[in-house]
Amino acid sequence: MQKIPITVIIPVKNEEGNLPRCLERLGRFERVIVVDSGSEDKTVAIAEKNGAEIVHFRWNGLYPKKRNWVLINHAITTPWVFFLDADEVVNDVFCDEVKARTASDEYVGFWLKYRNYFMGRELKFGVAQKKLALFRVDAGMYERIEEDRWSSLDMEVHEHPILAGRVGAIETLIDHRDFRGIDRFIGRHQAYAKWEANRYMLLRSGAAQNTLTERQSVKYKYLPSRWYAFAYFFYSYVLKGGVLDGWPGFSYAFYKTWYFHTISNLIREYEEEKKENVNIRNNSLSTQS
Repeated sequence: MQKIPITVIIPVKNEEGNLPRCLERLGRFERVIVVDSGSEDKTVAIAEKNGAEIVHFRWNGLYPKKRNWVLINHAITTPWVFFLDADEVVNDVFCDEVKARTASDEYVGFWLKYRNYFMGRELKFGVAQKKLALFRVDAGMYERIEEDRWSSLDMEVHEHPILAGRVGAIETLIDHRDFRGIDRFIGRHQAYAKWEANRYMLLRSGAAQNTLTERQSVKYKYLPSRWYAFAYFFYSYVLKGGVLDGWPGFSYAFYKTWYFHTISNLIREYEEEKKENVNIRNNSLSTQS
């Protein structure tokens, strides 16, 4: 069978539990690269056993992070690249659709849709997850954000690719099972919240390029508002039917509300710190004069 001319890139760290299931479904793609951030378990050995190429990455806290770093430093020999997480699994129907859609020049990238699970249950309702994670190599890269060690996130999570051309959507869902306990879920979202708050401050200062999607523009416009988190809960849990997913659906909506509320509070703290630093600087200049 002819391989699909796509390079699948899987960023990992300590993913021995998820990686085997992910890799075993990728045999139809021409190339699979696992980018490892210093795993201390059997992740690298599993990747090698399954025939994936291994690339080792160490982040210095500055640009570029993992995904852009790979695009910049490692030649991608296929026309398309597909970024997949270790806890995401594709099937043959997805591969068939991707093969057919990428054979045309109509689009330079595709939004991907996911079937999410939380606390052991599929979430059939609520806000659907999607990512722009499949695109032509020559169409662009992930947005450049000059962060300075905002968090421990060494990979682009909320950054999106900036592509030159039309973008479509793949309809077949990717199976996404990212829940590995409440403790890890909360810890991960604490890091996300810190990153988002710093990103907001950078945008407000005018130091960041305005490359936001429509969805991002709305989010950053209202993110500092006290009501935003609770509006999200009402939208996700009530209007989008999250209530129908039972206790996991309520818990997921609750934790996401907590996440947005945390971002709002961090922004307020950062703004107060900024004002205080300005006042200290002005007082210092006044004293010197």
